[in-house]
Amino acid sequence: MPRAQGETTAQEVRIIDPRMFHTPRRTPIRGLSAAGLHYALRIADRKGDPRVSDATAIASFGYELGILKRIRRSGWWHAGVRDPESVAEHSLRVAQLAGLLAAEEGADPARAAYLALWHDTQETRTGDLPHTVKPYLTKPDPRQITADQTAGLPSAAGTSVRDAVDEYEAAESTEARCARDADKLEMLLQAVEYRDIGVQRVQGWIDSALQGLTTPTAQRVAEAALALSPLAWRDR
Repeated sequence: MPRAQGETTAQEVRIIDPRMFHTPRRTPIRGLSAAGLHYALRIADRKGDPRVSDATAIASFGYELGILKRIRRSGWWHAGVRDPESVAEHSLRVAQLAGLLAAEEGADPARAAYLALWHDTQETRTGDLPHTVKPYLTKPDPRQITADQTAGLPSAAGTSVRDAVDEYEAAESTEARCARDADKLEMLLQAVEYRDIGVQRVQGWIDSALQGLTTPTAQRVAEAALALSPLAWRDR
């Protein structure tokens, strides 16, 4: 059936490039709900509002961060783990451990956890690179990748991420040392968990973690973890 001039159907919606709000283009979209169509058109019509551009940039970065849920911790493939944990799963426990270590070390738990949350986010662009690539590749600069990732974010949001990555990489604050120790401690816990279900060649990961710990609390936790079953928390 012919449609009136200017009419937009549920099969067609203007999609806006955040860098080109003044030049919407039409792209067919299948299965778009009426509510989704209404929202997309409302956003498109607010093309002069900088808050729309900022929100779009954050949403776009949020989609990029979702890639971390699908990137596997590749080093475990070498140990025979067929389906290792994702970078996102690793990062969650790192952040939790960082907060706990910081609390015990007299530092700011929230800051330590925030640093830990961003420590591997660059892997959306590089993937998780195992240590065996060192002789062949120069390690990508996390600060540079983060700068590229956050270039389009609004000022406050972008600065918060770049500052967190810079502090983590500098490893000078107590919070950064706790976050970096949490990264190693999480790897140690994961190695013990894999060993407990029959993966044998994990000692190298355990030794590497132990050698890299710098805070007294992390060192004590690692020693305790090696003496425990991963199911010790169930024994009440």
